[in-house]
Amino acid sequence: MTSDCPGLSRTELASTICEILDWRRLNGRLKTVECRAFLEELDGKSVLRLPAARAGRPRGSRTSVPLRDEPELALTGTRSAFDPIEIVPVSGQDDQARWRSLVERHHYLGHKVPFGAHLRYFVRAHAPDPVIVGCLQFSSPAWRMEARERYLGWDDAARRANLQRVVANSRFLILPSVRIRNLASSVLSQASARIASDWEARYGIRPLLLETLVDSARFSGTCYRAANWIEAGRTTGRGRNDREHLLHGASPKTLFLYPLAKDAAQILRKAQVDHDT
Repeated sequence: MTSDCPGLSRTELASTICEILDWRRLNGRLKTVECRAFLEELDGKSVLRLPAARAGRPRGSRTSVPLRDEPELALTGTRSAFDPIEIVPVSGQDDQARWRSLVERHHYLGHKVPFGAHLRYFVRAHAPDPVIVGCLQFSSPAWRMEARERYLGWDDAARRANLQRVVANSRFLILPSVRIRNLASSVLSQASARIASDWEARYGIRPLLLETLVDSARFSGTCYRAANWIEAGRTTGRGRNDREHLLHGASPKTLFLYPLAKDAAQILRKAQVDHDT
C-alpha cells in the first residue's frame, strides 16, 4: 500500500488501513494513532518503508508552549483546611492552554503531545476561594512493558486483546508553592474513583487498571503508596521510542499499578474480556 498510495501521509495511511480492517474503538472511532505507531515500529525494523514524516508536531514530542504569568499562592497546612479538594476536567481552549502552561513550567518532563486517547484535569482547592493547585493527565498506556506484563502474567495474545483496558497516569503535578499535607494521595484517590466512568464516557471502553512510572532518582512514590497503588517492578529504562534497544537502563522507572475492578489482573489475563465488566 505504501507504494500504491505515495501521496498519503503516515496518518492518512494509518487511517486508510484502519478503515479497510475496520479497526475501531468501541465508540466507533478509528484507531489511527495506534495503527501509525505500529507501522512506524515495522518501519524501524525495515519490514516496510513508510513515506517520510511530514513537518508537524509528532506525538510524544516536547512542544513549545506559551507560558502564562499566573500568581503563585503559597498554601501550607492540612488538607482539610482547603476542602473541598476537587479534580475538574479540562475543557475548552483557554483551560487547555492554562493546563499546558502549568505543566510546561512546573513539571520536570514538561508538556508533550500525548499518544492516543487522553483526559486532563485540574486539581482545585478552596483557600477559601477556588484556586488551581495541580494538574493530572491520563492517557493511552505503553504498548509493551516487561514489568507490567510480568506482574499481570500477560502473554502477547492477552496484551493485544486487553491493552485498551489499561490507562496511564502520564502527568501528575502539585504546584511547587503548595505544601498541603496528604493532598497528593487524596487527589490520586479521587482520580482513581472517577477515571473509569470518565474514560468510558469519552472513549466507550471501561478501563480495569491504572499504571504510572515514577522516576526513582527524583521521587520516592510515597503518594502512590499512600493511595494504595501497587509497586510492581522496575522498567528497563528504554522508553517508548527506543526501537533499536540502544537505551537499556538509561532512565529506569518504578512501575505502580492500581486495579479499578475486583480481580482486574485475572480478567486482563484472558484473551477476551467482557466489555461490560
